[in-house]
Amino acid sequence: MNVTIGASTVGGTASAPPSKSYTHRAILAAGYADGAVVEDPLWSADTRATARAVEAFGGSVEREASDGSLTISGFDGTPQVPDDVIDCANSGTTMRLVTGAAALADGTTVLTGDESLRSRPQGPLLDAVEQLGGRATSTRGNGQAPLVIEGPIAGGTASIPGDVSSQFVTALLMAGAVTESGVEIDLSTELKSAPYVDITRELLADFGVETADVDGGYDVPGGQSLDPEGGVYAVPGDFSSMSYLLAAGAVAAPNGLTVTGARPSAQGDSAIVEILDAMGASLTWATEDGDIDVSQSTLSGIEVGVADTPDLLPTIAVLGAIADGTTKIVDAEHVRYKETDRVSAMAEELSTLGVAVTELEDELHVHGGESSLGGGTVDGRGDHRVIMSLAVAGLVADGPVEITGAQHVDVSFPGFFDVLEELGGDVTRAGR
Repeated sequence: MNVTIGASTVGGTASAPPSKSYTHRAILAAGYADGAVVEDPLWSADTRATARAVEAFGGSVEREASDGSLTISGFDGTPQVPDDVIDCANSGTTMRLVTGAAALADGTTVLTGDESLRSRPQGPLLDAVEQLGGRATSTRGNGQAPLVIEGPIAGGTASIPGDVSSQFVTALLMAGAVTESGVEIDLSTELKSAPYVDITRELLADFGVETADVDGGYDVPGGQSLDPEGGVYAVPGDFSSMSYLLAAGAVAAPNGLTVTGARPSAQGDSAIVEILDAMGASLTWATEDGDIDVSQSTLSGIEVGVADTPDLLPTIAVLGAIADGTTKIVDAEHVRYKETDRVSAMAEELSTLGVAVTELEDELHVHGGESSLGGGTVDGRGDHRVIMSLAVAGLVADGPVEITGAQHVDVSFPGFFDVLEELGGDVTRAGR
């Protein structure tokens, strides 16, 4: 599906979808448990992949038609060997978190995914499984899927780099809780995307699991049971997805836009509020109510580090294209290993729209003050975050912006274009 966004103003009230990060972890945590109900989950292409994995390990996931909640019967810390290959589709989170679960099974599990996922690095996590007594190999010998995992692991110590993906740490923390002797994680490099590990630890605590900081890493004692209070866990709103709505308000809502469901949590991407404020956006956050009010403002370029917030790079890049001056996005090398190389993707697609950019190995400079954002056809790169950020650009571009492959928003925000249209955006769909 291609979607064309025309210049338009937006306004009103919108609710961001539930958090993808929390939903993935909640579904798998309920799988590790005897079972649980997950309320307010994001039911998207990625989270459905995690639900299928839980079922492959012997659990079951039933979605209630009335409210969308998930009733999950778990495998109680002992996943069975799957009957078939587990297809993680395009979900890197699924593959990495599920690798930890596969290492607990007494036998062999094979994980694969689509072409994009099969190009993403998994080697450090495979090494960690080996250190814990399992066997973990890449069928092509390049540290990329398809992966073959053999367990069970009993626990121990694993050394792992922290600058490739925080999801490796999450996988080990979640699996380690149900091992016999627990898992100590020794980080051999500085941890990038640390707030995502905070999310994991916050959720595990809600499921009754103890974790601890240790010098240079983390520790999770073994023999623990996962059991949320009352057997229910509620997913908070997603700040990554909110970033597109808040950005739309800051560039195209002269009469203001309100985003609901923005209650504080461990999500690092809540930094979008501070970033917009620093750029000069008119914005207020009622944290107790979970409402953020934002209105169209004159923005100025700033320097932003995304070491802990890689998913915000596309949003910040588009804001930089609209802002006066230059926006420098730094500490961004790890953002190249997402669904696509988002540093190059945003540099190339913004250039297509007439924006001056400078791409460095771990930085992206967007020269909004030296550019005129125009219309054109851009490639969504099969990446939901690239697509949604480019849609924000279309609201204020001098000409329509056509985004190819726009159906991939289903990964994290299935109703994104419906919401944008309801807010007043000029949205035209073709090919669906």
